[in-house]
Amino acid sequence: MTLTLVGSTVLSFVFTIFADAVGRRVILILGAVLMTISGVVFALVGNYWVLLIAAVVGVISPSGNEVGPFRSIEESTIAHLTPESKRGDIYAWYSLLGAAGSAFGMGVCGWILEFMMEDLSWEPIQAYRVVFFVYAGLGVVMICIVLSLSKECELEQLLPIEDGEKLPKKNFILSNMPSFSRRSKLVVVKLCALFALESFGSNLAPLSWITYFFHDKFGLPESKIGTLFFVTTFVAAISMLFAAALARRFGNIKTMVFAHLPSAIFLSLIPAPRSVKVSMVFLVLRSCTQSMDTPPRSAFLAGIVEPHERTAMMGLANISRSSLSSLSPLITGVLAGKNMIWVSFVMAGSLLVTYDLGILAIFGGHKAEDKKLDEESDEETIEARDSRANENGGAEQHSPEASYHATAETGEVLKGGQEPESCSDVKGRLVDKDLVQARDP
Repeated sequence: MTLTLVGSTVLSFVFTIFADAVGRRVILILGAVLMTISGVVFALVGNYWVLLIAAVVGVISPSGNEVGPFRSIEESTIAHLTPESKRGDIYAWYSLLGAAGSAFGMGVCGWILEFMMEDLSWEPIQAYRVVFFVYAGLGVVMICIVLSLSKECELEQLLPIEDGEKLPKKNFILSNMPSFSRRSKLVVVKLCALFALESFGSNLAPLSWITYFFHDKFGLPESKIGTLFFVTTFVAAISMLFAAALARRFGNIKTMVFAHLPSAIFLSLIPAPRSVKVSMVFLVLRSCTQSMDTPPRSAFLAGIVEPHERTAMMGLANISRSSLSSLSPLITGVLAGKNMIWVSFVMAGSLLVTYDLGILAIFGGHKAEDKKLDEESDEETIEARDSRANENGGAEQHSPEASYHATAETGEVLKGGQEPESCSDVKGRLVDKDLVQARDP
């Protein structure tokens, strides 16, 4: 498990750092190819070292969650294609569909294993290999989906190079390394530290070890465990829709913190009861708010840095979550070997509470700072527009399309990292205005 997380961390770092330069679709296809290859290897090969290499290089998550490069690139692309006012809702549905897919996969996996081992009398190894064939098939489906994406999902250069202008020659790595502003660097460092703490705590009690806990302590069969996690993941997915509404009312940070705190407390209580039913209740209660912080967190990350920094920043944030988490399974394994796995649940809950309070303390007042930066950005955008209008004899001074072109050519960023609206949107508003004036002279 630890080496798998390390491999995913390294691949995610390389892929997300160069995703915007090489091409987001190229990186997504490469990740899907590795996913397919690792699934085929696990389905056909029995050698431990070969499986270990496939787990490290491939995109296999021991926790059942996303640890590869996909999520960072997808979230950055969503922010690139959607206006800021709608990002919370889009991220909620994005997270909902992802969680629903996870829930469906857990349920189907448990049912398939029970059918093949109980009804067909297959050996466990044979049954698990079928599951990995399905996993590889899903990788092929992902490749086909990525191939259908248009070039609109790619990050385009904001500052065009003038004719005859030559850029200094650099090697491929240096020329494609993302750059962060001074403010963004400070934000990224703080976020990476907090996300590393959160991930370390979460992976002390990941899905795989919770499965082990219920199977070892209460003797639950695979089918019931699969059904249990199908229900909890489905509940967690539905809760994400409420997160978007709460974020609009209370803000992203408060929604992240106060929705996530109860889940941390319930996680630490799961091993306390001697009854399997009570433990299941705590697990379900945890799932009710476990994922409610995901949509507002994605919206917060998308708006706190500039557009050209998003993919790299989201990649670094997710990588920081994977870095320390590679140590967590080792600690949980030692505790499980000493019949003290309950300690890992308590430690996980305590660290998650610390993470929530840290997010609130450090970023609780970010709204005022963002507002100030928005005003400065607006002033700079207006100055750029007026400067362009003066150069063209004032003809474009009051033209919304000229404002858009001035903003796009100067590379300015609008509120909260929002990109300038397109000319088609401007023209649409002008047409609507003309219709209203014609109707109401």
